[in-house]
Amino acid sequence: MTTARRSDATRAAILEAARERFATDGYERATIRAIARDAGIDPSMVMRYYGNKEGLFAAASEIEVDLPELGGLPAQHIGAVLVGHFLERWERDDVLTGMLRVAVTNEAGAERMREIFAAQLGPVTRGVCPDPAEAPQRAALVASQILGMALSRYVLRFPPAVEMTPEEIVAWLSPTVQRYLTAETP
Repeated sequence: MTTARRSDATRAAILEAARERFATDGYERATIRAIARDAGIDPSMVMRYYGNKEGLFAAASEIEVDLPELGGLPAQHIGAVLVGHFLERWERDDVLTGMLRVAVTNEAGAERMREIFAAQLGPVTRGVCPDPAEAPQRAALVASQILGMALSRYVLRFPPAVEMTPEEIVAWLSPTVQRYLTAETP
């Protein structure tokens, strides 16, 4: 194995261990030593690649939400597609749940979540709302619904939220998200 491949494998092991540790312990309680132990490496290697805990957290919390292209959809389906997409992502990706846990208890986590949503949801919102100048407010309203359900279902695990099928959640949330994205300004 070449040095570059070994380096890539080490970085991947560190990031995987960091994601797990941040999701389980939260930002404050996760330690470089525990992450290194989980990755099967010396803590100095974590510091070598990521500098400090903040740098490691930033790298471990790189999340691509993979939003679908909404511009070609009939306007009346945008809310349902977006809600369904986020639910599917949360169902299959524990990193998002871990990020949400960290975001509600740690400013660095909250900032990271804001960055992700601004960079990825903002452009989608601008592309479908009637007035692009309102896109930040509309994206915040959409995020309130998406993140609120994610917090209720995946972090706090409220039984009614957990027991709902994805189809039921889409049916309940999509009209509100649709209105936030495409309705005229109240």
